[in-house]
Amino acid sequence: MSTITSSFYHRLTDPINQISAASVVLAIVLIAYFLASFTELSALQKAYNSCKPFITFAYSCFFKPHTGDGTGNQQDALESFYSSQASVYDATRAKLLQGREDMLALVAAQMKHRREQGQITQKPIWVDVGGGTGWNIEHMQEQLDVQTFFHAVYLVDFSTSLCEIARERFKRLGWKNVHVVCEDARIFRLSTYEAGVDGTKRDFSIGQSIYNQDARDSVGADLLTMSYSLSMIPEFHPAIDSVTNLLAPNGIVGVVDFYVQNGIEFSGRNYMGGAIDRHCMWISRVFWRTWFELDRVNLDSARRDYMEYKFGTIISTNRRAKVFGFRIPYYIFVGCTRRTGAMLLHEVAEQDAAVTESPFISALDLQQQALHPKKRRSSSAERRSKMYDTAVVNLASSLPLPAAYYQNNKTRIYYDHSLPKHTQFNDEYIYAFTWEDSRTDARLLKITNEDVILAITSAGDNILSYALERPKRIHAVDLNPAQNNLLELKVAAFRALEYRDMWKLFGEGKHDNFQKMLVEKLSPYLSSQAFDYWLHVGPQTFNPKGKGFYFTGGSRHALQLIHWLGSLLGVRKDMNRLCEVQTLAEQREIWTKRVRRVLLSQLLAYFVIGSERFLWKALGVPGEQRAMIEEDYQRASGDRALSSAAEKSSGTGQPGEVGATKSGQAIWNYGVQTLDPVANDTLVSEDNHYYLVCLLGHYTRRCHPDYLTPKAHLKLSAPGALDNLRIHTDELAEVFARMQPESLTIAVLMDSMDWFPPLGPEAPAQVLALNRALKPGGRVLIRSSGLSPWYMRVFEESGFSARRVAARVPPGTCTDRVNMYASTWICTKVVGVGEAEEA
Repeated sequence: MSTITSSFYHRLTDPINQISAASVVLAIVLIAYFLASFTELSALQKAYNSCKPFITFAYSCFFKPHTGDGTGNQQDALESFYSSQASVYDATRAKLLQGREDMLALVAAQMKHRREQGQITQKPIWVDVGGGTGWNIEHMQEQLDVQTFFHAVYLVDFSTSLCEIARERFKRLGWKNVHVVCEDARIFRLSTYEAGVDGTKRDFSIGQSIYNQDARDSVGADLLTMSYSLSMIPEFHPAIDSVTNLLAPNGIVGVVDFYVQNGIEFSGRNYMGGAIDRHCMWISRVFWRTWFELDRVNLDSARRDYMEYKFGTIISTNRRAKVFGFRIPYYIFVGCTRRTGAMLLHEVAEQDAAVTESPFISALDLQQQALHPKKRRSSSAERRSKMYDTAVVNLASSLPLPAAYYQNNKTRIYYDHSLPKHTQFNDEYIYAFTWEDSRTDARLLKITNEDVILAITSAGDNILSYALERPKRIHAVDLNPAQNNLLELKVAAFRALEYRDMWKLFGEGKHDNFQKMLVEKLSPYLSSQAFDYWLHVGPQTFNPKGKGFYFTGGSRHALQLIHWLGSLLGVRKDMNRLCEVQTLAEQREIWTKRVRRVLLSQLLAYFVIGSERFLWKALGVPGEQRAMIEEDYQRASGDRALSSAAEKSSGTGQPGEVGATKSGQAIWNYGVQTLDPVANDTLVSEDNHYYLVCLLGHYTRRCHPDYLTPKAHLKLSAPGALDNLRIHTDELAEVFARMQPESLTIAVLMDSMDWFPPLGPEAPAQVLALNRALKPGGRVLIRSSGLSPWYMRVFEESGFSARRVAARVPPGTCTDRVNMYASTWICTKVVGVGEAEEA
């Protein structure tokens, strides 16, 4: 008996308190009689019936003495707690035990995906450990037909009262393949109940655990679930070990439960699937742990930690149950067996080869390096990815591999999410749409199926455009994890969704049931980090009542400013008309007479767009790139003051001391050279989705990116269409340095070289890494805010020939549909690094 309930019990047995209690009871009876005088008995009865389950729940949880603790028997303790409330258990847990539906939907999605991929060829077995009243099994019917999908379902629970409720439930449902077993989860064995059916005749998937050879079951469960049961098992280590030995090699485990944890405890782990909201405030840790201990529920983090240690992580997410204004921490974990042996070593080698474009290494070599990491052979020709290095360390330490290894699709490459270079973005992408003309890229690059392309991810639009050309491989690279999460979502949408849903997400930017679709359809195709990210931000991002997807990310500031100014200055309707007119003549008239004076306001450019903070936050323009714009402007205008400040900025990598007006003049002129040619030469409503989305906040059926056409969806949603994609979360130089020499044919760097300080070592180091990674004749596509960017000299000194293929010269020239960059360049590798250094 807990201290609180014991104290309460003794107060009730005290004679004086008994008199007081009798007075209270008498008063309640009189009040009830008085109310009955003026109220129909049926109404009181209805009110009582509706409140009875919660009164029973409150009494059982907070007032009823626990009588089972004295025997030391766990079953007695469970019965003491559940016997009086078994009949009202489901009615009182709907709000408290949140996340059960999501966990069931996640494991069901994994099971359906594996069946579609041929990994489950026969009827599976499901074991629900601590299944209680059978609520989970009945609600799984919303995802899978329990009677036809599963060969057998076993509900295992140690409470006789809850098991009796479960038996009545399945008798009512008439489900013959569901079996209720009242037994300790630590000793439950499937072979006891499936004995007599040999492996050749069994019509369900079986397997053997990879762990304890003596303890493992000869029959394996394809699905194991634990819903708010792990926290109620005192000896959780043997219980988890037992579950581990129950799971088939290709099985899935799903867990949902309460938890509390300090961030310091998990900060050094690389095998977690997600850390968003995992840390709990100290007051939350103390309060919830103490509160739940009154009902024999243990929230210590060791339970979850041990689960993550014993299984490989497919999905892990942290949530908060909102109950009566409180936010109770709970988690959802979906995992699989920690594969070992030659098969795992082969997978590691295969992934490493795909990431680095290297030949396969033997599984034996990898095993030796895992056992003796210090003896790893050092060779200048040997290229290994960071995921490979991490796998070697984890295998040598008997730890699970990072979650990236257990994903169904190996698209996303492992990265350390805790590094400052990744956390600096605060879990927010800058670009919701890509700002480079894919049509121009296709014309300049002429991609073939022999090309190996490396490109900056950004919003992923151009990556998908390249994929339409079916190159041999595409490596998408971005330092911001959120940008890669966005590309992952788009790739998963092609793999899982019909065109209608794809259009709602990225054409209209809104979806009426994003979370349901994410959990039930997209989750098998996402990495754990990407799933966790979109589960937290996606419902709000694609909320039908909100502004839509394209008003999110850093670029939302620019769109919001455009729309706000349009409304304030009375040209909002004219902006919309630009997206509807059928001819360039109409468009030019609206632009010149109405809209231009707002978007190209000198006041706006001088004091808003000309500010460094706005350029970076809204448009992703760093100080170094701004300096290039200012330098070109002063050359054209002969402004010596601005020239001096721009040169100072170029030399130090920091913005020069330029007045807001002088700097604003340069930005204003740049805007004029960008927007006037676009308005005069490209029809926004039909052929310029880059500016249409800025004006409308969404695309139209007439005007949208290539990847949003029905034809593109048919092509990219075909099985294996995007298997050639690898997504890296790292610096470009790091990815280049770890790739096999002369393995790339194309590198698309967008305007990233503009970000480097002219006097720093970054640009020369990246160009040399590029030279090593590119095949002879390999090409680099670069866009720049400068007409003659300083780093072209670095390319020419490092074995490249540089050719300017487009420029805004003379002023008023439209280089492509975006026209945002002053020049476009193709740098071709003509001399290898060694030859260049000798020369």
